[in-house]
Amino acid sequence: MDSLKTYSIQKILKTFLVIFFGTILLTISAKLKIPFYPVPMTMQTFMVLFLGIAFGYKIGLTIVSVYLLEGIIGIPVFSNSPEKGVGLIYFTGPTMGYLIGFLIAVFFAGYFNLKKNIFLIFCRLIFSVSTIYLFGILWLGTLIGWDKPILELGVTPFLLAELFKISLLTLLTKNIIKLRKFI
Repeated sequence: MDSLKTYSIQKILKTFLVIFFGTILLTISAKLKIPFYPVPMTMQTFMVLFLGIAFGYKIGLTIVSVYLLEGIIGIPVFSNSPEKGVGLIYFTGPTMGYLIGFLIAVFFAGYFNLKKNIFLIFCRLIFSVSTIYLFGILWLGTLIGWDKPILELGVTPFLLAELFKISLLTLLTKNIIKLRKFI
């Protein structure tokens, strides 16, 4: 009985550490800006999908939820915080839809069976990341008006970078999935 209790405590501790370090990785991925044309690229969407692939949808959702909660309560974890604000004010700004889309994307990346062929992995990851952009443009259109060029502002500049990130994740997926056995 004691060994079962010890195993449970170890599993809880491992899960807590994965969530803690996952939010740190997500924060770092938001802060690092890589020069890319036409706009700088962060590795946030890459990290969201990575976390889903590596730890499954339950832990992935928990990591992203904790990350969003950290940002909402004022910890400067988001991409342009604290420079452009913190907390709920920043969260409800132009990027809120994308941030909410992280929850859907991490769910699909962790839920889909990504042990199939490389083409199916690529398609499933494209679908997953597309949810970020879908929620992002829905919120952006609501916030700034549907008469604005929403796709040109909130999607088009990022497509080349996303293609690069999805291609890289596709090639690494079978190795990333192996991380699940550590929790």
